[in-house]
Amino acid sequence: MSVQPGWYVDPADPETRRYWDGEGWVGAPIPVDATPPEGPPPPEPTPATEPAPAAPEPQPGQPAAPEPQPGQPAAGPQPGPGWPAGGQWPGYPAAPGHPQGPPPGWPGRLPAPRPHGLPLASYGARLAARLIDFGLVFLLNAVVNGWFVYRYSQEVAPYLREALRRSLAGNTSTEGLPTIGEQAGGLMIAILVIATALWFAYEVPSMAARGQTLGKRVMRVRALPVEADQPLGFGRATRRWSTLGMPTLLWYCCGFGLLLQFLDAISPLFDQPLRQALHDKRAQTVVVQLPREHKRHATPDTRTTPRDRANPPGDTP
Repeated sequence: MSVQPGWYVDPADPETRRYWDGEGWVGAPIPVDATPPEGPPPPEPTPATEPAPAAPEPQPGQPAAPEPQPGQPAAGPQPGPGWPAGGQWPGYPAAPGHPQGPPPGWPGRLPAPRPHGLPLASYGARLAARLIDFGLVFLLNAVVNGWFVYRYSQEVAPYLREALRRSLAGNTSTEGLPTIGEQAGGLMIAILVIATALWFAYEVPSMAARGQTLGKRVMRVRALPVEADQPLGFGRATRRWSTLGMPTLLWYCCGFGLLLQFLDAISPLFDQPLRQALHDKRAQTVVVQLPREHKRHATPDTRTTPRDRANPPGDTP
């Protein structure tokens, strides 16, 4: 899903906004606190190009400038490290002043995106937060789903015990194996439905309100919309969760749902530049790292604290 056209904070310069036309940035940037105009910015007038000055003719007795040999770079400033092939930067369309070069203020290497002025969360922090959340959801399932899991194990235990006994004895025959109980299929569906519902109830409300689950708060990461620093809302949080959570119902199909969730979990490793997982792309969200809060309980400085003239230090009332 592509980002809708509109005015957004420029990832390369969080102090400015630029207009995104659905494929790239267009027009000149404006201050981030300025009210953007309705619709795209007006086209900028193309500056008149002045004819290049003619090369001075060599004076008598002075050698002519050597012509570049094949395979040697031409004279003049050369592209620095990280300069793209062809001179055109992806995400930075041609604009007056830098038609085939980097954006203004280019430091020599494409800066890491900082959505809304915050750094992107590392994959390790995101994985640790997700494992904490999985542990809490597992505990909820142990309480709510425990009876259904016990009943399911009773339905399949005779079959599994006999199959294991034959396997250890080297017997590969399947004749005469006990049949799995008739209620096993229904119990499996009930277990998966309850597990999915518990995961939804744990994650979606907190993500809609704060962009954080308990695991994300522990790891100080937060999910934000791409276009604005604001809460996700219930609809966006549901879309984000459903891409990763709903395949739980497909675990019944030979683990197909687990495969989909694994691909979603590793997808941020291969996405650039915003490191979005598949569920982030569907909901148009990014995961950022929050700054560490330092709580200091400073003691008053007696050298600067005003003294009570009526009760000077050392005097008792």
